[in-house]
Amino acid sequence: MRIAVTAALTDETITPIGLAQELEERGFHGLYVPEHTHIPVERATPFPYADERGEVARWYGRLIDPFVALSQAAAVTSRLHLGIGVLLLAQHDPIVVAKQAASLDHVSGGRFTLGVGYGWNREEAADHGVAWSSRRELVLDRMRLMRALWADEPTEYKGVFGSVSASFAHPKPVRGGAPRTMLGGAAGPKLFSHIVEYGDGWLPLNGSGLRETLPVLRTAWEDAGRDPAALQVVPYAVTPTPERMDTFAELGIEEVVMLMPAEEGDGMLRALDGFARYLD
Repeated sequence: MRIAVTAALTDETITPIGLAQELEERGFHGLYVPEHTHIPVERATPFPYADERGEVARWYGRLIDPFVALSQAAAVTSRLHLGIGVLLLAQHDPIVVAKQAASLDHVSGGRFTLGVGYGWNREEAADHGVAWSSRRELVLDRMRLMRALWADEPTEYKGVFGSVSASFAHPKPVRGGAPRTMLGGAAGPKLFSHIVEYGDGWLPLNGSGLRETLPVLRTAWEDAGRDPAALQVVPYAVTPTPERMDTFAELGIEEVVMLMPAEEGDGMLRALDGFARYLD
């Protein structure tokens, strides 16, 4: 089983370069980093991962831009896979993201994974002009536009939320069509329909409930005529235990992304020491 980690890299943690080099040297498969542009101080949105005081973790407002962090990591590694877990695509210009994603995939030699998500912070989204109730449809529209830019030939796209004329847009994703694209979010018909349309698979948070939800996704995938062997399900931000990892293996999971603590100094490296037991 391939073992990757997700780390909240900030201005107070180990650098992207330092962590990426440590991961590659220790034999880890990949590094995923989260994204938030900012966290408004005044908010009404309940924080879904609150500490005992109900407060947003400090690191949420201090994250390094994921494309910048992963570009640094790509430059000092040759095998480590690099992913965003997840990009809040509704909050971005899709033409710019298409260029950033294809460029990072190109300079890393095809090691990039674009994780796409919908977010939890209404105030953050509102500052970007996003209507909360339509954010899923907005993300779908933006992915369709981006895939038009990634197409081999200049391709026009006219969508509900955005359009692009047939354009020259290079570099292209290394594998053609799109970089590896994984969706985050809670299980449900809408999420699964979007995975089936444009994704390579799912990033289920902590991998909870997969015995019940994985068969549903597999059925939707196969009903759409997609190759059953191509579906990738990668439990994300997992706090590992031997029992949980055994369950993932039984379900045919081939990659797991473990959650690193957002700590200063050597805290992240100590976490890697603990994860090492799960490396093949």
